[in-house]
Amino acid sequence: MKWFSALVAFTAIQVAAAAPTTLLKRASVHETATLGYAAGTTGGSGGSTTTVTNYDDLVAAVSGNDSKIVIISGTITGDDAAVVKVGSNTSLLGAAGSQLIGIGVRVLNQSNVILRNLKVSKVLAPTDAIGIQASSNVWVDHVDLSSDRDHDKDYYDGLLDITHGCTGITVTNSYLHDHWKASLVGHSDNNGAQDVAITVTFALNRWVNLNSRTPSLRFGHGHIFNNVFDDNNDGINTRDGAQVLVQNNVWTGTDKPLYSTDEGYAVATGNDFGGADNAAPEGNFTDPPYSYTLLAASAVRSAVEGTAGQTLSF
Repeated sequence: MKWFSALVAFTAIQVAAAAPTTLLKRASVHETATLGYAAGTTGGSGGSTTTVTNYDDLVAAVSGNDSKIVIISGTITGDDAAVVKVGSNTSLLGAAGSQLIGIGVRVLNQSNVILRNLKVSKVLAPTDAIGIQASSNVWVDHVDLSSDRDHDKDYYDGLLDITHGCTGITVTNSYLHDHWKASLVGHSDNNGAQDVAITVTFALNRWVNLNSRTPSLRFGHGHIFNNVFDDNNDGINTRDGAQVLVQNNVWTGTDKPLYSTDEGYAVATGNDFGGADNAAPEGNFTDPPYSYTLLAASAVRSAVEGTAGQTLSF
C-alpha cells in the first residue's frame, strides 16, 4: 500500500500545482454600483443581454442609449484606429478569459455606464485603453489594463483617463500594470473651468510597474483608499488645485508616493508609504459625500492581490 499512498500524495501535489492562483467570483450581470461617487449607477441593468465575439458586433451592441447588457466573449483584436464608443445606460462586461487587444473603450458625453471585468491591452496612441470624457455616473470595476514598457512613452497613451469635467466616477478592484502613463484625471493645465467639477473614487485597485500617473489629478476632488502600489516610478500627483483624500493605501518601490505640482493638495491618513514621505501640502477635503468602510493598511494587500483585475465570472 506504500506505493498507493505515494501515488495519492504525488497526484495531490500535481493538482495543487495546477490549480489557478486566482479564483473567479461569480457575479450578476445586473449588479449596480454601491461605492464611491458612482454609487447608484445602474448601467444596463434590466435591459436586454447580448454576447459578442467580434469587433463589428461589439461596436453595434454598445451604441445608443437604450438599457442594455453586452458581454464580450473570447479575444477581439483591432488595428491602430479601433475604438468602441459606449452609449448611455450600458453595462459592458467581459466574460472570464475574454480580452480586447488594440481596441480602446471610450465613454464620451454619456451617463449611467458600467464597465466590468474587461481586459484591455496594447492600445496604440492617441487612444486610451479606457477613456472617459465629459460623462457622469460611470463605474469601472475589475478591469485589467496594460501594455508594455518596451516602447517609447508616447507609443501608447493612457490606461484609464478621466477628463473634461467627469462627475460620479468610481474605479474599484482593478489592475493597472506594465505601462508608461497610467491614469490621468483632468485634461490639461488650461482646462480648469471644466475639470474643477471632476469627482472620482479609486478603491481596492492594484497599480504595478507603471512609470507615472498613478494617478495624476488636476482641479477636481479625488478619494483614493485601500489601493496597492508596487514598483512604480511615480506616485499620486495632485496638481492645479486638486483636492485629494488619500487613506490607508500601501506602497513599495517608489520614493514619491504622494506629491504635489502647481499647488495641488492632499489629506493623507493611515497610509503605509513604504518608508518614503508625503510631499503634498495639506488640503481641505476630508469628508466624501458617501459612506464607506476603510481596511487597515496592514490588511489591504491581502484583500487586493488575487481579487483585483479580471477575476469575475458571469
